[in-house]
Order: sequence, then C-alpha cells, then structure tokens
Amino acid sequence: MGFSKVPSESKAKINRAGKILVQDSASPQEKERALDLAERWRASHAYPINTFQATLRKKLKDFWGNPISAQRLKRMPTIIDKLKRYPAMKLTTMQDIGGVRAILGNVKDVYELTKDYKNNKRLFHDLVDQKDYIQNPRSEDGYRGIHLIYKYKNKNVPDYDGLRLEFQIRTKLQHKWATAVESMGTFLGQALKSREGDQEWIDFFAITASAFAHRENRSPVPRFDNLNFEQTCTEVAEHERRLGALDKMRGLSIAASAISTPKRRAWHYHLIVLESQEKRVSVRSYDRESFEEAMNDYGKYEAKAVKGEKIEPVLVSAGPLKQLRQAYPNFFLDIVEFAKVVKDLIRKPNGTPNRN
Repeated sequence: MGFSKVPSESKAKINRAGKILVQDSASPQEKERALDLAERWRASHAYPINTFQATLRKKLKDFWGNPISAQRLKRMPTIIDKLKRYPAMKLTTMQDIGGVRAILGNVKDVYELTKDYKNNKRLFHDLVDQKDYIQNPRSEDGYRGIHLIYKYKNKNVPDYDGLRLEFQIRTKLQHKWATAVESMGTFLGQALKSREGDQEWIDFFAITASAFAHRENRSPVPRFDNLNFEQTCTEVAEHERRLGALDKMRGLSIAASAISTPKRRAWHYHLIVLESQEKRVSVRSYDRESFEEAMNDYGKYEAKAVKGEKIEPVLVSAGPLKQLRQAYPNFFLDIVEFAKVVKDLIRKPNGTPNRN
C-alpha cells in the first residue's frame, strides 16, 4: 500500500499555501497550486494516523463494551474554514489534520486509556498538548472529551517525524452528543460544532451536555454548575420545548445507500459522501491495498466541495460498515440514540445520575 510522502517543499511554502487558500485576492492559478500543496501535506498524515490506530486497536481489546476506534483526515473545506477563523494559525502546526478516536463505555475507561498513553514509556511519540474537557467542559457549548496532541516519531520511518495528530478519547454518551451537534449543524446549515449559529441551539446542546455530565457523575458545564441534576433536566425539557428539537430530529435521520460489500472481503477504507441538501448518503469501500485509489476518489469529491457544492466527503478507516456508522453517525445524519437519551432525561427528571 502506497502512502503519500511528506511534501519536499519547505514548511514556509506550505504555510504560504494555507494563506493563499483564504485570500480573496489570490488568482485561480495561485489557489490551484496552493490547494495541490495543501492536499499533499494533508495526505502525508495518513501513514502516522494509520500506524497510531493499529496500536490503539490492540489496546482496546482489554476494555469491555465493544469500544470503537476510528481515524480520519480532516476535510479540506474544514481546514480552509479553520485557517479563516484563526488567522494566526499555520497549516504546518494545525493539530488535527490527522485524527484518531477511541470511544469507550464509561468515563473510568476513558481515563484508564488516557493514563496508559501518557505513561507509556514505549510510546515514542511526543505529547505536545492535552486538554481534559471532561473535568473542564467547554462552557460555551458543553463539549466534553479528552484530547491528546502528539508529534509523530518513528525511528523506522523517520520521514513522518514531527507531523501532528489529534487523539480524541470519549465515552459513548459523549460521542452521541458530539455527533448530534454535527448532524444538527449540517441539517440547519450552521457551524454549531464551531460554536457558530443559532444561540438557542448552542444553548440546547450545552444544557444537554451538562445533563449528560451529571449522568456520568462528572463536572457539569460551568455556566450551569448552579443546577443539580433534576433542575438541569427541567432546563433540558424547557429548551427542547422552545425549539421543538425532538420533532426536528425525528425527521432528520436517514439511511445510507451503501454499496453492497461481499462478506468474504475485508474493507479497510470507506469514502462517505453526504449530500446535505438532498439528505442523501453514499458509501464506497476500499480494501487495504487500494488506499491510493481511495485518496484519488476522495480528492475528486473534495474539489467539488471546495468549489462550493453542498457535499461533505470524508475518507475514514473504521472497520466494518456497522462499526463505521457507530463511529461516524454524523455523516449519516443519525441522531436516534442521542434523541433517546434526551427523551429519557425529560421523562425522568427525578432520577439519579448514573455512576461511571
């Protein structure tokens, strides 16, 4: 399998390409050259996240509850949008171009896995940043989870040394919340994940995140820390009533029109294409040896997205299709499980939080 090499151009040129991509004054030719370099820079992260996930999958075998692992390269339109929102950011130091995710059954396991990675002397990658959004949820929107930022290091393949990747560790409950935010953002045409859009929806997800935190016996979202669990559930019900959130979610989930895959064949990569306006999803799967073909197909869809077409392609590795839907429900606009938890919070506000 041929993975993309790190571009031979200097980091200064790569960063310059990132700047050109967000400049309205740049010519079409300049943007085309800049996009080519930025795509090659992004593609070079595939090898580090692939090897990182291989180790993760082995570690997850020691945990109960069918934990999930997944990996992805950040979509180019999202990279460009992030460079626009943070003008001081450089393309070569963006921390989440390559992403790996672990989804576990409870908070205890999340911290056990986090400790394993942070204290593992045989893990040679450099931990350069970390954020505990479980202990300290983000107040604006309620986001929760663990983020570990690594600089890749591999003495056997040093060409990729220094590339950054983001390792997210979260519980299944936290994952349901996070993917519901993305799905609803897609449905509304708003960047709720980036804390942009209708404040009522941002507030709804924030109070819901605080209720989820109570259920996991963890720190509530700071702006709601004056509320106990019952009061928080009452606020969830009030926010839901004003928005009609559950009714909107009921019409949102759709089935993916996935290409049939023979059981005897092991699929390693999946190209998901969400056409948000038509509420249509397609999935094309590739075996381990077809990475280059997958990247080429991905690039064709991304070129359309960069030009403004209302499509969201993502190339991921998440094992079988069933596991793919569990790892990336937002790309299937699938928020059924999240809606079930919200209904339960509204129906049983006098219940006691779960302990994890």
